[in-house]
Amino acid sequence: MSRINKNVILALLTLTSSAFLLFQLYYYKHYLSAKNGAGLSKSKGSRIGFDGTQWRTVKKFIMLTSSQNVPVFLIDPLILELINKNFEKVKNASHGSASECKFFCVPRDFTAFALQYHLWKNEEGWFRIAENMGFQCLKIESKDPRLDGIDSLSGTEIPLHYICTLASHAVHLVVFHERSGNYLWHGHLRLKGHIDRKFVPFRKLQFGRYPGAFDRPELQQITIDGLEVLIPKDPMHFLEEIPHSRFIECRYKEARAFFQQYLDDNTVEAMAFRKSAKELLQLAAKTLKKLGVRFWLSSGTCLGWYRQCGIIPYSKDVDLGIFIQDYKSDIISAFQDAGLPLKHKFGKVEDSLELSFQGKDDVKLDIFFFYEETDHMWNGGTQAKTGKKFKYLFPKFTLCWTEFIDMKVRVPCETIEYIEANYGKTWKVPVRTWDWKRSPHNVQPNGVWPVSEWDEVIQLY
Repeated sequence: MSRINKNVILALLTLTSSAFLLFQLYYYKHYLSAKNGAGLSKSKGSRIGFDGTQWRTVKKFIMLTSSQNVPVFLIDPLILELINKNFEKVKNASHGSASECKFFCVPRDFTAFALQYHLWKNEEGWFRIAENMGFQCLKIESKDPRLDGIDSLSGTEIPLHYICTLASHAVHLVVFHERSGNYLWHGHLRLKGHIDRKFVPFRKLQFGRYPGAFDRPELQQITIDGLEVLIPKDPMHFLEEIPHSRFIECRYKEARAFFQQYLDDNTVEAMAFRKSAKELLQLAAKTLKKLGVRFWLSSGTCLGWYRQCGIIPYSKDVDLGIFIQDYKSDIISAFQDAGLPLKHKFGKVEDSLELSFQGKDDVKLDIFFFYEETDHMWNGGTQAKTGKKFKYLFPKFTLCWTEFIDMKVRVPCETIEYIEANYGKTWKVPVRTWDWKRSPHNVQPNGVWPVSEWDEVIQLY
């Protein structure tokens, strides 16, 4: 009996050892080798990852859009970064030449594409075909914010986002709309009450947390992972735009209410000033863009945008803000070359710098440079006759895009705090008489320039 038991035990041990050995071989072949890239055939026809859900979903989506002549382009940040790092290889790749799935097989929850809405000819038909192909699609739409307050049009809704799932992967189609100023805008992805919050992990979406504005990209067709796709011709520029793309609208409804209370000035003089101010702002924006200098609407120009979506006709100038760290030594010569002579220069780069340029028809361009302290920001002012210095304090702020007189320009994202710092709680009431040394709520004395430095800090032309 003892001998039988020993034989049985020996056989069981042998069987167990063999099974464990086979399991180790199977695990190495199918898991470790795939993870480390070893043991996988590199011979012709070997396609690593091409059977994955992500690649198949993207392929089917591209087939869908191509068959319907829907010109979508790739905006997925993760994939665009990979493309940008391997740009030369990607540009030289041919259709069907990929042996490995290097881009669309990267683990992620979504693949993001975009579409310019004015090029979409058959939206409803596309939607039906997508569902027939097995996609489950969610359409997010909302009112066009530019029509806010217009009773006859404010109910009009426009598509903003599509999210289409297939198996366990989702495609996020961001709908871009053309805006005045030759840029593209997309809306906020707001979930309405009837939408299933578990449809996809919405919090992981990289577009739609807030409205966004982008330069209109030039597109090019490339082949990645055996699929032909359109991407921005300069993927790096598009990637750099994403974290700074937040857009805030002018307050159209409030602006209409403002003009119901305070009639708009449509005199010949007011209309001439608005025209000259618009041309001056366009020229200034073009000049600063060439220099690569960020700017934003400041002072009365910012107030006019926020309060009445336009230029305050009695302001008589255009006001811009620039962070002092963005100052460039050739900024004066660049404006002079653009036909805007320097009117005055106050302060130094390290303290209270302010520039003023003369535009046409006696319209002035004032540029205020902002300095950052631990808990606030400020810009300076100088009285030419006395050399007295003034400081204007602002709470810290970031920059957003907006649309102003048919232009895409920056404004402080924390606009109400910025406006109230300068104009107080009564900023909604027009004030035609303004003393820059006394009227602002945030002004305070800041000493006097030494007489020995006047030639350097006070330059009038």
